[in-house]
Amino acid sequence: MKRLCIIPCGAKKIWDVDPLKGATKACYVYRSPFHIACQKYATVFFSDWVILSAKHGFLFPDDLVLANYDVAFGTKKDDIITAEALRHQLKEKEIKDYQEIIVLGGKKYRKVISEVFDESYHVTYPLSGCKGIGYMLQRLNKAVESKEEIK
Repeated sequence: MKRLCIIPCGAKKIWDVDPLKGATKACYVYRSPFHIACQKYATVFFSDWVILSAKHGFLFPDDLVLANYDVAFGTKKDDIITAEALRHQLKEKEIKDYQEIIVLGGKKYRKVISEVFDESYHVTYPLSGCKGIGYMLQRLNKAVESKEEIK
């Protein structure tokens, strides 16, 4: 079964550290500890992974992010990507070819994912049992250290 890990973006970005930085590959943009832990986990356990951005949608690691932005799922901003646009990206970026989708992230992402992926996909949320971001970070870091994927 073809697997894809979806990881969250994050509010802290490379431009917060280096405001003069230009367009940057997605894998270097997001700087929050949670995003970094998710990215490490994704690179250890998956050959394919994407970042889900509230502004840009699905970003493969080498996709370019042109500039800083402040958009998050669960807020009332006008430039949040729509479920329709995300479904279009499934085809455009060939994400529709994956059968198993593993989503790292909290409740905000669960709502978005449920609007984009239908029941033909096997979608799992390995961090759903965690009570908060601290517990999620612990589980991710422990999994990477022990080389045991979270089930």
